[in-house]
Amino acid sequence: MRKIVHIDMDAFYASVEQRDDPSLRGRPVVVAWRGARSVVCAASYEARRFGIRSAMPAIRAERLCPQAVFVPPDFSRYKAVSKQVRAIFQRHTDLIEPLSLDEAYLDVSENRQNLPSATAVAQAIRSEIRDETGLTASAGVAENKFLAKIASDWRKPDGLFVIRPEQAMDFLTPLPVGRLPGVGKVMESKLDALGIQTVGELRAMPLEALDARFGRWGRRLHELSMGVDLHPVEVERPSLQISAEDTFATDLSLEQVGMELAPLAERIWLSAQRSGRLGRGVVLKLKTTDFRVLTRSQTLDSPPASAAEVLAIAWALRQRVQLPADTRYRLAGVGLIHLVEASSAAQQASLFA
Repeated sequence: MRKIVHIDMDAFYASVEQRDDPSLRGRPVVVAWRGARSVVCAASYEARRFGIRSAMPAIRAERLCPQAVFVPPDFSRYKAVSKQVRAIFQRHTDLIEPLSLDEAYLDVSENRQNLPSATAVAQAIRSEIRDETGLTASAGVAENKFLAKIASDWRKPDGLFVIRPEQAMDFLTPLPVGRLPGVGKVMESKLDALGIQTVGELRAMPLEALDARFGRWGRRLHELSMGVDLHPVEVERPSLQISAEDTFATDLSLEQVGMELAPLAERIWLSAQRSGRLGRGVVLKLKTTDFRVLTRSQTLDSPPASAAEVLAIAWALRQRVQLPADTRYRLAGVGLIHLVEASSAAQQASLFA
């Protein structure tokens, strides 16, 4: 049995800005450039009370909170703090899987400080982050990555939550299925159509029925409903692309696939911004009902400037699929490729503003 800790910095980019500029403390801070093509990179908790969230168009954020303070992102500074936090992790374990600049999984089944429990490790890390960076982090502790990530969000901000193995099933049962990783709004609506709104209701559906309707993803849903996640913490490897994909509940035409691409474009755009990287190309992935995989890609002179631009390129790539009109597709994915570091605020402003 593994001991997994998920650490998630609280409103990371916005918190760094508030730490470094005392005049911003207690105010609704939005990390974004103003403009029609800009999206929110991060929002302070004061801004979130107005409904502002990451990946939201900056114009909408401004409408929700006219008094918000807009601060242009400084990814070089955020990366420097992220390195500080990583150094703290490394005092406790070598098994670190970063998800972005502000969150990571840690396998502390054995820890370098010989602390008595994973909870003690999480407490020590949070204390060291506060003392050395002046920032707060939330932590989740559980026997696997899936549960640890849910736990870290449970008492945000500046919280710690533990899901013990014997508590996992009872904890999961009342949760909405949207809390499960990979269950976005589209899949949530498909499950709702089957009368499934909670994890407990998902668990009650026979595995055979989920398999027949959703294939391999149905089996994965069943595992998650049981609190099962066998994926180990994977030590960081250079990522070749940032991508997101979705398996449809029913096979779709190429035209219908186009309507499913917007949330995928938004997800990868947010992931790219959180990681401090840009993509100089976009790739579209499709899988037909007979499991034939097609990819279409485009290399760009400059990285896309918004999630909407990523979506527009993916739509254009869809038109390059030359299969019969009656072909049906079971999966679509969108990715950013040819990744480059977003190393300076000046460069970011020219690309994203």
